[in-house]
Amino acid sequence: MKPTLRPRVKVCCIKSREEAQIAIEAGASAVGFVGAMPTGPGPIDDGLIAEIARTVPPPVATFLLTSRQSVSGIVEHHRRVHTSVIQIVDVLLEGTHDDLRRQLPGVKLVQVIHVAGAASIDQAVAVSSLVDALLLDSGRPDLPVKVLGGTGRPHDWNISRSIREVVDIPVFLAGGLRPENVREALDTVQPFGIDLCSGVRSDGKLDQAKLTAFMKAAGI
Repeated sequence: MKPTLRPRVKVCCIKSREEAQIAIEAGASAVGFVGAMPTGPGPIDDGLIAEIARTVPPPVATFLLTSRQSVSGIVEHHRRVHTSVIQIVDVLLEGTHDDLRRQLPGVKLVQVIHVAGAASIDQAVAVSSLVDALLLDSGRPDLPVKVLGGTGRPHDWNISRSIREVVDIPVFLAGGLRPENVREALDTVQPFGIDLCSGVRSDGKLDQAKLTAFMKAAGI
């Protein structure tokens, strides 16, 4: 997909109404809520996700990060929270993306690709016709206990750029983005959007000063 002049920003790991409001006031186009995960920071109860998501005004998108790997499990998870977008952080093992679309009409699908090498390009191309966007992250789903995000670690942005160049859908860039490196990341990958979590937090809480610095560095 062609580069985007002004990247959208998704602030992830939102834990409260106050954090959602801080993100929106800073210019976020989307906020993300982390459901149950094998590891990593940020998971909150589904009831709290639903409560916060109801307070987010359109057109700000609400993302549910789900680690479930079956269509039935993802559908059941979404029906607990009613977000506008589902971010699938692992591979589907039961059912298809088309099944998800049929069962959840109107809900956007974003597939995470954990960029670990050139093989990630083929993975991205294979799924790109099935979803609305890709999110390129730095997880390690190959570990005995999977790491599916929230690593605070960048990956090879040149591979991410290659993915962005060969797919025809929007690409979000995630993984270790901070005020100090976001400009380089944007210049290298030129993604549709960027996704941030740990790089704008202090002691686990969304840091308004860090978020403001991030937005300034990103040109938002």
